[in-house]
Amino acid sequence: MSLPERIGVIGGGRMGAGIVQVVLARGSDAVMVEADEGAARAGAERVRSGLEQASRKNSLDRPPEEFMAHLAVGTDPALLAGCGLVVEAVFEDPQLKMSVLGRAGSAVGPDAVLATNTSSISIDELAVALSDPGRFLGMHFFNPVPVSSLVELVQGEATRPEVVEAARGWVGELGKTPVVVRDRPGFATSRLGVLVGLEAVRMLEEGVASAQDIDTAMELGYRHPMGPLRLTDLVGLDVRLGIARYLAERLGERFQPPRLLVEKVERGELGRKAGRGFYDWE
Repeated sequence: MSLPERIGVIGGGRMGAGIVQVVLARGSDAVMVEADEGAARAGAERVRSGLEQASRKNSLDRPPEEFMAHLAVGTDPALLAGCGLVVEAVFEDPQLKMSVLGRAGSAVGPDAVLATNTSSISIDELAVALSDPGRFLGMHFFNPVPVSSLVELVQGEATRPEVVEAARGWVGELGKTPVVVRDRPGFATSRLGVLVGLEAVRMLEEGVASAQDIDTAMELGYRHPMGPLRLTDLVGLDVRLGIARYLAERLGERFQPPRLLVEKVERGELGRKAGRGFYDWE
């Protein structure tokens, strides 16, 4: 199924900008909506930087500026009018996401599909903000979006089957592979990935091995492309902590975050974005 001619993304952080970059590279117009003008400019710069990096790797067929000409950036949700698909990609906070999705639902036409990029929050919980939850689903992209090949599609209780099928086709058009899961806490990928990551932190906390050796063991022994501690640094320790706490509330004690993870977040050691996490990124 062909991509919509115009696709909206709410949020211009690393994930949102990555989604916009992929949309532009595949030939659709894109709209990015951010909370304020400063955040909007920063989001556009992330997209530009990503396109320039792709150009240096010869993965674009046109100069970055030609793609940027198809991007509209602003703060007004009314910019989303005319979008066939809108993906929310703001911070992992249920109330914030519900507020953003509610405004998006009011701005787009009745046939537009609405999606959330959440990695763990219940689709049914977020769907309460929408007058038509049947057109809503999860589209969980992975970081970094341009080079990650997977998108996890999450079907809520109210999500219409034709919406899932449309999203499956769009993911293919973006050059990625979809998997479809039901709406359960943590879905499939976060539930497994977070559990492995938390156990790796506990092993480091107990002195079982160094961060590098734990990661190397998983990379070479299980063919993981990246070890769980380095991946946690890339995702953000604060993000992983928030997901762990959310899953612990819903799935039980096995998702309780280790003391070491909590302490690192309290010290501001959030991973690559802060310069230090389980590794030194300076």
